[in-house]
Amino acid sequence: MSQILPAGSLTGKTALVTGSSRGIGADTVRYFAEAGASVVVNFRNKAPRAQKLANDLRALGVEVLVVGADLTDADSVQAMFDEVARTFGSLDVLVLNASGGMEAGMAEDYALQLNRDAQVRVLETALPLLGEGSRVVFVTSHQAHFIRTTPTMPEYEPVALSKRAGEDALRERIPSLEEKGIGFTVVSGDMIEGTITATLLERANPGAIAARREDAGKLYNVAEFAAEVARAAIDPVPADNTRLVGDIGSFAGE
Repeated sequence: MSQILPAGSLTGKTALVTGSSRGIGADTVRYFAEAGASVVVNFRNKAPRAQKLANDLRALGVEVLVVGADLTDADSVQAMFDEVARTFGSLDVLVLNASGGMEAGMAEDYALQLNRDAQVRVLETALPLLGEGSRVVFVTSHQAHFIRTTPTMPEYEPVALSKRAGEDALRERIPSLEEKGIGFTVVSGDMIEGTITATLLERANPGAIAARREDAGKLYNVAEFAAEVARAAIDPVPADNTRLVGDIGSFAGE
């Protein structure tokens, strides 16, 4: 990977990325480590993969904490941040990346539990560790961000609605975050090539990703989108707290 953030720009800082054992989360946490941050790799059930990533990151000379947590379980989330507090004492960057809802065998309201309720729970549980100048980034998709004005594929609609509900719930907290000097940015991107969501969508609706790629002209890959997420953690917070990545020509205004 090429250097995405300025060398040393996060030295002395600590960053946690939820769902960072693979995909966008893994690349984002790697970019933070490359910039000198101590990092927290969070996973739900892929401990070996998380440990392998952590070993790779430690080779960069940074401190890495690996913490498993079920973000839909309040006690599990609290235990994660208790461990972060014991290890690092504070947190400078929190990236709310983990999401889901298309997995088989989950409860009917699982998407809402994970994409709305868990996002708010993670933020609120992290707040005692987030000081003035810290940053929170919420990762979403154009299909979710614009769901009120632009329909999406039926297979993805429940996830899109739940992620927009999560975004709305987090945005309600912007005034209180700003009072504490905490910056908040939503990073929204089109369908991302190579993610588990894209894979599940393609399985449910063969040809969907190719059709979206044709409409958009280009879809970002995992590493490219993760770079935008990482930059959102250090760039100035946009006036509307929103960083739109990739084509939005086929999406109506909010």
